[in-house]
Amino acid sequence: MTDASLPADASSPADAAVEADETATVRRSTPRWLAMTIAVVFGVLYAYDVWEAVGNLVGLNLQAGALGVPLSALGITLLIAALIVPFLVFGVAFWLGRRRAPLAQVLLFLAGYALVQALAFDAAVFFGLGGFDLS
Repeated sequence: MTDASLPADASSPADAAVEADETATVRRSTPRWLAMTIAVVFGVLYAYDVWEAVGNLVGLNLQAGALGVPLSALGITLLIAALIVPFLVFGVAFWLGRRRAPLAQVLLFLAGYALVQALAFDAAVFFGLGGFDLS
């Protein structure tokens, strides 16, 4: 059967399949107010990590100065990276979740926060009692 043999008011089965496919692939994005609320709540958590990194950078520099020893270049680089990483991870999670459902946004921010916490823990271990023994 061809399209020419169908009555004018009837649609072809292919058209119905395309319409059903289009409605199935339409993704509902999160309302802006909900997306901003999720971002602000997780932003507070990420901001705490930034505050912690600033405290570590200043505190360890003061402690090293009081002991009369400088921090190594690796140590300063690690402290600065611990300051920058929460900003980058938050930005990536926000960008990836900008057109997704609320649960997906929460999971992205949560995964990013877990990554930031793991890196902060690694930095704490590095400056802990043993540190790295590179000899």
